[in-house]
Amino acid sequence: MRRKKGDEMNRLPKHLTRLGGELWLTDDEPGLLTSVRITDVLFEAQSPFQHVMIADTVPFGRALILDGIIQTTVAEGFIYNEMIAHVPLSVHPRAERVLIIGGGDLGAAREVLKYPFVRSVDLVEIDQTVVEASRRYLPEIAGEALDPRLRLHFEDGARFAARADGPYDVIIVDAADPIGPATVLFESPFYEALARLLAEDGLLVAQTDSPFHHPETARRTLRALEALFPIVRPYLAVVPSYPSGLWLFTLASRRYEAVRPLDPGIRTRYATTDVMRAAFALPPYVVERIRPEGPSG
Repeated sequence: MRRKKGDEMNRLPKHLTRLGGELWLTDDEPGLLTSVRITDVLFEAQSPFQHVMIADTVPFGRALILDGIIQTTVAEGFIYNEMIAHVPLSVHPRAERVLIIGGGDLGAAREVLKYPFVRSVDLVEIDQTVVEASRRYLPEIAGEALDPRLRLHFEDGARFAARADGPYDVIIVDAADPIGPATVLFESPFYEALARLLAEDGLLVAQTDSPFHHPETARRTLRALEALFPIVRPYLAVVPSYPSGLWLFTLASRRYEAVRPLDPGIRTRYATTDVMRAAFALPPYVVERIRPEGPSG
């Protein structure tokens, strides 16, 4: 439902609290509570899959919040979207057909579509409410209008992968955390289905959660991808609105792994050629957390 600034919320969702007249959103990690002040709730709805909220926050500006967890914000969401999109598009020499699983805020798709050689993007998002709310309230992220090369599919990502026709040059798994409807998007059968959809020289990138708070997600993802691809390389970005700030992605490729120079016509605010290349240099403590047995090879 739509809420105007100043309206009182008689029934607050469990992840919102009112302290001294101020509204706060709290993210609960094991042993850690982090809170963000909310100044206005512009949209709130319980979809068939999750609680969807668009709110203005003090530190990050307008934000998409799913089940009480910040997914993207106007102030720094471009960091995540650029790193999940431009890394694979800079590693693959010419990705014409792209599949995005998740990414209902349309931010990753918007970055992918900056490349003129991309002919089509299939975006599979289970929750249509997320896309509609993002397009209405987050145009800075979703864009003002849909690119004609973008095709939206409102369905379960795992089911789409099981029945879709390839080949895709690049697949981007922009899934929410492995809870609720996104759980299957972090399991081996899903990655096996995606591998079948890739072209002979195709590659994929998956968001792999926080190496500090959830290293088990990274370990599970790495094991699944290393069973399917000869090249598997995790890389990092710093996303201020996420717990710990440090965020992991994983590139899985059949042939390519070097980051080529970013096309000078592609405008970014975070993902330069040097930043993307350096992102693959993992600090030892990250390697220890995601690979307790030590780095492979």
